[in-house]
Amino acid sequence: MIGLGMAAIGRPHYINLKDASNTVNSFDYSSFKEKAKKLLTTAYNSGIRHFDTAPGYGIAEEILAEWLNENESESLVLSTKWGYTYVADFDPNATIHEVKEHSLEKLNEQWAKSSQLFRNIGIYQIHSATLDSRVLENEAVIERLFELKKDHHIEIGLSSTGENQKEVILKALTIQRDNQDLFDSFQLTYNLFDQSILDIKKQLQSKKIIVKEALANGRILKESYNKNFDYLNELATKYKVGIDAIALRFVIDSLEPFSVLSGATEVSHIKENLKAMDFSLTKEEMERLKTTRQTVEEYWQNRKKLIWN
Repeated sequence: MIGLGMAAIGRPHYINLKDASNTVNSFDYSSFKEKAKKLLTTAYNSGIRHFDTAPGYGIAEEILAEWLNENESESLVLSTKWGYTYVADFDPNATIHEVKEHSLEKLNEQWAKSSQLFRNIGIYQIHSATLDSRVLENEAVIERLFELKKDHHIEIGLSSTGENQKEVILKALTIQRDNQDLFDSFQLTYNLFDQSILDIKKQLQSKKIIVKEALANGRILKESYNKNFDYLNELATKYKVGIDAIALRFVIDSLEPFSVLSGATEVSHIKENLKAMDFSLTKEEMERLKTTRQTVEEYWQNRKKLIWN
């Protein structure tokens, strides 16, 4: 299914390609929240039932909690995270937007706030687990996550990022207590450009897979980044959808994930993204699209060049 990721709607800046007309030069707190809530309403009314948020996404958790209190909603899957703190304070000129900390203290602090905001957390995730942070070697953190899993009947997951995401996930899959896996869910980068997760698809077949960056932060939609832009346009014309829907359908058909997160910031984006559910790609089209794959190094080197806007 398609879910809604709130990374770009809980704070005024995100690592994404935007048109100049969408650049934020000032910030109005009230209108910002109302726009986000309208987006949530459109998503829900359009059938989206997975909402993914995090404390590191500005006021995304608060917006979602308020929206849930104001609207009747059923059968939602709510996932949130711990490990990043938003520090830009909605300043359009901020140079530092978030700070990463994978300590036990940060886990307990952010769990306390998130669990107070939401009564129905379904998946609780380490935010951007990496080898460098050594969070998967922190026994105190691991024990606490097992405790939360048992006491609150929630699924534990992690989101991964960077060139070593396969290694991070494989390491996470080995973490057990009493023959029980700690991790039930993995939120990972997968798209037309970075298809490296296909290499470990078999190891993940019993886990919930949540896909982020399915449009490569907008790069897939830009001809200057995409040597296969003409072919994507050809498919978009054939299926009467946008290139975004073709890219999302590729993810759905090749990885069969639990959820592919839309990073929509506008109501129109959600409606266009959801068209990915109206068709399937042929075997031949899938094989052709697999040739858009870049090396992991190339993908992440190009991503590092993107700026917050």
